[in-house]
Amino acid sequence: MTAARQTAHRAIAMRSITKRFPGVVALDGVSLEVRAGELHAICGENGAGKSTLMKILSGVYQPDAGALEIHGQPARFTGTRAAERAGVAIIHQELNLVEDLSVAANVFLGRERRTPLGLVDDRAMEVETSRLLQMLECRVAPRTRAGSLRVGDQQLVEIAKALSLDASILVMDEPTSALTEAESVRLERTIHRLRDRGTTILYISHKMDEVFRLADRITVLRDGRHVRTVDRAATTPQEITGWMVGREIACHAFHEPRPRGAKLLEIKALTLPWPEHPRGYRLADVSLDLHAGEIVGVAGLMGAGRTELLETIFGVSPPTWAGTIRLAGQPVRFIHPREACDAGIAMVTEDRKRLGLFPDLDVAGNVSLCSLREALQGGLLSRGREESLVAGPLRDTGVKTPGPHASIMGLSGGNQQKCIIGRWLLTQPRILLLDDPTRGIDVGAKAELYQLIDRLCRQGLGVLLTSSELPELLTLADRILVLAEGRLTAEFARAEATEHRILEAATGS
Repeated sequence: MTAARQTAHRAIAMRSITKRFPGVVALDGVSLEVRAGELHAICGENGAGKSTLMKILSGVYQPDAGALEIHGQPARFTGTRAAERAGVAIIHQELNLVEDLSVAANVFLGRERRTPLGLVDDRAMEVETSRLLQMLECRVAPRTRAGSLRVGDQQLVEIAKALSLDASILVMDEPTSALTEAESVRLERTIHRLRDRGTTILYISHKMDEVFRLADRITVLRDGRHVRTVDRAATTPQEITGWMVGREIACHAFHEPRPRGAKLLEIKALTLPWPEHPRGYRLADVSLDLHAGEIVGVAGLMGAGRTELLETIFGVSPPTWAGTIRLAGQPVRFIHPREACDAGIAMVTEDRKRLGLFPDLDVAGNVSLCSLREALQGGLLSRGREESLVAGPLRDTGVKTPGPHASIMGLSGGNQQKCIIGRWLLTQPRILLLDDPTRGIDVGAKAELYQLIDRLCRQGLGVLLTSSELPELLTLADRILVLAEGRLTAEFARAEATEHRILEAATGS
């Protein structure tokens, strides 16, 4: 950090901030000071209070107690617009796009540019959106419908929306959780440009390598309380992790061979057309197999076809694909996920908020959703049976919740993801498709999830796992397949796989 930054005035002061939700104290007297122009990282497990604290700063929530100062002036925001007027913008971890509007319309939603006659100036918004996306090195066209984009591109649109506010204080809540490594590098270049012009950045991330590359100082929260704030140069990733969880996190490496059983899944020459794209296909001539007791990882850059592969197996993609999919030796062609579920396949999607959660249902309702028959009594839902039904999955996946009837939206992202996994475990699948399952999950929850996946495999489950984090694949997978632009370019056994070799295959180099 430069001397100018070290002596800069205070941009943010939060004093004894407290926030309660039904059954939960999310923040308990948290104080935080942030210097102008610095990148201040906020670290902690899911449920530690990071996002809640940032939502208070950006006007999403109002504190129950405590005080906030922005650039030395008292502030109490009644909404996000008030925070934006004070120069505070937030990039949420959970996407908040209106899917049926264009990218440009989303970027300027509620702040539409107008012509001298008072009409919406679509052209001006598209030009500015194009400039912002170019800054992020994103090739999405401003007129593209937001709902047609993959999660990674939607995340970049969210970032462009925040940049359009030209805020002096920018909150980034897990901004790279849906981005590939290459996209993350581009975002880091944008962050450096923002810092050069004096923007103060608060950065929430579970990725210690990001934190230690970018941060000037690091604040750790645990269980809604402030643990400590330190200069990045005065600590280590291991020390930060220890403060986050209050215990040592074991370095997981599943070296003991898993017993490999019968072949569960065999795919031959799978091709998925993409008529509207110059390439003509999303997947081309992909072949693979999966055995009981085995984890097969799928690596690749954004747009390589990882999600499309899992969606085709699960019956989500249009049934226009060619090739053969065999389940336990029998050819199948699912046209609806219900058929795949009945056949013993489960899928955890990459987009938790849009495709995984039912916000109007409580925790028990979300977990029991695919197994409701077992919770019925006399044709009606029995709360007692439902609670008994979901108790095992909530315990086995380690969900932290005030109770089975708590709001699913009141849980942290990691605990929401555990609920979704628990939902599918109730269906007793033979094959589990996991599409980037630890996106937005902290190191402690990841360790628990890794142990869970390993235990399920040793019980005979077959797992097909995609991940945007190569260390995750190298930790968990028995074999790693690499996709590049819809084609299978390499397959590595665990012993021969390295990040370098995987990236070479993923980039065609």
